[in-house]
Amino acid sequence: MTPAQLLTELLGRVVESAEAAVDGLTEDQLATRLAEGANTIAWLVWHLARVQDDHVADVAGIEQVYTAQGYAERFGLPFDPAEIGYGHTTEQVGAVRADAALLTSYLRAVHEQSTAYVAGLEPDDLERVVDEGWDPPVTLGVRLASVVTDDLQHVGQAAYVRGLLGE
Repeated sequence: MTPAQLLTELLGRVVESAEAAVDGLTEDQLATRLAEGANTIAWLVWHLARVQDDHVADVAGIEQVYTAQGYAERFGLPFDPAEIGYGHTTEQVGAVRADAALLTSYLRAVHEQSTAYVAGLEPDDLERVVDEGWDPPVTLGVRLASVVTDDLQHVGQAAYVRGLLGE
């Protein structure tokens, strides 16, 4: 298995798990908070897609799906389209309301762009430094591993919330 095939497999698990976490839930269920200030399923799935979209588009040197394909307008959220959810307040988390179809559509579109990018990667590409702002500098391989682990953590949280909702 090549690194590109491994990344494609991992990204596929993210989208499959996220789809399972939202499937069949109403917009109200997706926006349910299990405790004051807790993250909702809608926010978790929106955020994991935004992180993947933002980070992969950055390293690929392409426009994000969120803006290029009109998802910023479709979501209609009350914050800048550049937001990915990092550092969101409890009010911002609560503002992310969407139905399962919109969340899934956006995530699938991000998945398509991400897997198209990683499919063309060669093993040596993963050593390219993509962010000098860290010590040590972040390579493409480390950035993509970060995206996958962040996404998997959040999709696991979404699945956990779904389970506590009894769905």
